[in-house]
Amino acid sequence: MNVFIPSPLRSYTNNKATVQASGSTLSALLEDLDGQYPGLRFRMINEQDQIRRHIRIFVNTRQTDTLEVALGPGDQVHIICALSGG
Repeated sequence: MNVFIPSPLRSYTNNKATVQASGSTLSALLEDLDGQYPGLRFRMINEQDQIRRHIRIFVNTRQTDTLEVALGPGDQVHIICALSGG
C-alpha cells in the first residue's frame, strides 16, 4: 500500500515522498517500513509504543491515535509532522 512520507522524514526514505509497505495493522505496516528504512519508526513511535505528539497518521482520510487500526488492500497511509513554534 502507498505510504506518504513528510519532508522532514524523507532522509530515511532516500528522499522518496511515497513508499510501499504492507501490514494488516498500522503497527505491522510501520514494522515493515522500519525494515526497509531503518530508524524511521523510532521517529514516529515512542518507547511506550505510542504515536509521538508531533506526528499525525491518517489512514485514508481518518486520523488514528492507535497502532492497532486495521488496514485493507486499497488503503493509503499519510504521515504528517505537526508544526510548532511561533
